[in-house]
Amino acid sequence: MDEVFHYPPDVFNLLVETIARLCRYKVDVILFLEGAGVASEDLAEVKQTLQLNPGSINKFQIVRNILTKVNARGDNGLRIRREIIKRVTEFEAFETCWENDQFKAKGLVASLREIVNTKDSFTRMKQERNIEREKRLAMQKIERDAAIEKRRKLDNISTQLSALFTMDNKPHERGKLLEVVLNQLFQAYGILVREDFRRKDPDTLVVVEQIDGVIELNGQIHLVEMKWLNSPVGMGEFMPHLGRLFLRANAHGIFIATNGYAESVVVECRAALSQRTMFLCSLHEFVMLLQRQDDLAEFLKRKSQAAIVDKNPFLEILS
Repeated sequence: MDEVFHYPPDVFNLLVETIARLCRYKVDVILFLEGAGVASEDLAEVKQTLQLNPGSINKFQIVRNILTKVNARGDNGLRIRREIIKRVTEFEAFETCWENDQFKAKGLVASLREIVNTKDSFTRMKQERNIEREKRLAMQKIERDAAIEKRRKLDNISTQLSALFTMDNKPHERGKLLEVVLNQLFQAYGILVREDFRRKDPDTLVVVEQIDGVIELNGQIHLVEMKWLNSPVGMGEFMPHLGRLFLRANAHGIFIATNGYAESVVVECRAALSQRTMFLCSLHEFVMLLQRQDDLAEFLKRKSQAAIVDKNPFLEILS
């Protein structure tokens, strides 16, 4: 039985009937319950009655009197209540009972065992259901909190991205901030591997290569290049990034630009698809994605699939 509850009526009455028959004499009843740990103050009344007027009380009344006190003890009587149940359900010395009570006692003990086992089973199932429910609610809370936090980050990113369009007098600073904002966007979706980094010559420490960001998509590493230009990206801006891909085995590429691409860039990117996967994005696509609150990973996968399957390196997704 669940330890947080008192004896229910069916168990209480069955204990009264059973214990009274397991013990031959009235004093044996007291010894049985005393051995289970029943407090002396709960035994005092029946002990005094037996001393002063033993004929006024029988074994059943003794058990009922004492169990009523034990049942009223609340939490501090849990151990005793469990011990009484344990002693009764494990009782096997039926030869110590009165001969007329032996079969009855065996039946009562068996009935009590069945009830206790059933209640224990239901209690365990209820506890397991409660545990599962608590786990589920906890997980739902974690997911809700994560969604709220992600939404907060995306709103902040959207605000930062919008602010970049007002920085016409600071083109270099705006270009660097674009890298930061878009890397924050990748990070919010859990696909950022590394922010911008520089590779230096080990002898001269001169920067020989700079990459704006690295992400993992579909289990593949993608090098990301970001350019804020007032004109379409030309071959001069595009070819260095393409060259970085060919210097790395199995590297894929993403190029993000603010004002589109020259036709020659799209043609060159399409031709390179036979050896390297690379696709082109516009900054406007990211602005629209944030407004729609769409999934960035799915957006990038669609772009990648268009490049690989359809040989289309610049599929614009604006809705």
